[in-house]
Amino acid sequence: DIDEATVAAAKVTYFEGYMWDTDNQKKAILKAMDYTAASGGLVSISLSDSFCVDRFRGEFLDLIRDRVDILFANEDEIKSLYEVDSFEEAVELLRPHVQVGALTRSDKGSMIIAGSETIEVSADKVDVIDTTGAGDMYAAGFLYGYTNGRALDICGKLGSLAAGEVISHLGARPEAALDGLAKARGL
Repeated sequence: DIDEATVAAAKVTYFEGYMWDTDNQKKAILKAMDYTAASGGLVSISLSDSFCVDRFRGEFLDLIRDRVDILFANEDEIKSLYEVDSFEEAVELLRPHVQVGALTRSDKGSMIIAGSETIEVSADKVDVIDTTGAGDMYAAGFLYGYTNGRALDICGKLGSLAAGEVISHLGARPEAALDGLAKARGL
């Protein structure tokens, strides 16, 4: 049920590791990745959760090496993927395989890697109520900036802004208008 024209029209196609479960889901994702690549778009994926990484480590590593342009992961997920204890080691293992890695680190903010470039982005200071949706909102903010030609540091700040808003209340959807928050911060 993948519509080639819709997928081909996207600048970036985003997939969740949670979706990599059944054979039918995998076939659909691979088909969409093929359409994306053929149209000149970029493929992005979020590792979603350490349990997803543990279940599909080999397949995720293959996807990242062969098909993924932009990877989203948190600190635990990326260390689990490469089975290392050091975040810094995991970053260096990832670096040659993606165009961009956007790695979140909770209250430590995020790190964005692109080739030899490393950008550190501070976390927004908020009272954390519910972390549900934080990773998805980070990816949404980041990809909004990225697909609109913003610099990587601004993409990271937009991701942090979106994640910070959603963790400040119960529920996985923003309660404040993110464009207004971004404009207020000059983003």
